[in-house]
Amino acid sequence: MEKERLLAFTDGVIAVIITIMVLEMRVPQGASLGALASVVPAFLCCVLSFVNVAIYWNNHHHFFHLVRHVNGVILWANMNLLFWLSLIPFATGWMGENHFAPVPTALYGVALLMPALAWYGLQLVIIRTEGSESTLARAIGRDLKGKVSPVLYVVGILLAFVDARISGAIYLLVALLWLIPDRRIERVVRRP
Repeated sequence: MEKERLLAFTDGVIAVIITIMVLEMRVPQGASLGALASVVPAFLCCVLSFVNVAIYWNNHHHFFHLVRHVNGVILWANMNLLFWLSLIPFATGWMGENHFAPVPTALYGVALLMPALAWYGLQLVIIRTEGSESTLARAIGRDLKGKVSPVLYVVGILLAFVDARISGAIYLLVALLWLIPDRRIERVVRRP
């Protein structure tokens, strides 16, 4: 199967996800700078979610440079990732509208955890398809970031019921870990 179709479809779905997040932003009531204060939590949630979705798109782009071909299992694993990513706008809106209340903040953590698990599953499916000695498998190596991120999300989810600010800091930390494109992949892609 052609991986270009998978990439084009993924690009389209991610573009829609980002568009939905932006369109969900509410315009504040009033024309003063003080009126903007009411939308600051929603704006911060939107920024964090935008960064997270952009990280997935960026890493997906790099990742698939090393994939030789796709099959039905890879297509479904990719759809699983896209499904979980598509729930981020809902969780973003709920957390932002409720000013980081514990339950919406925990659900937001779940909305970040599930794509992380789906990403890991996609990696496993591709490596199983292409072999443990494939270029992708060698580039990923031990995948410390990929294993630590879900653990941090679970901690953030649980801490949402203690102090949602700690959860927000953990969610931000995970985003910062992934902000720079995966250097392991970059090194392999750049090789002649």
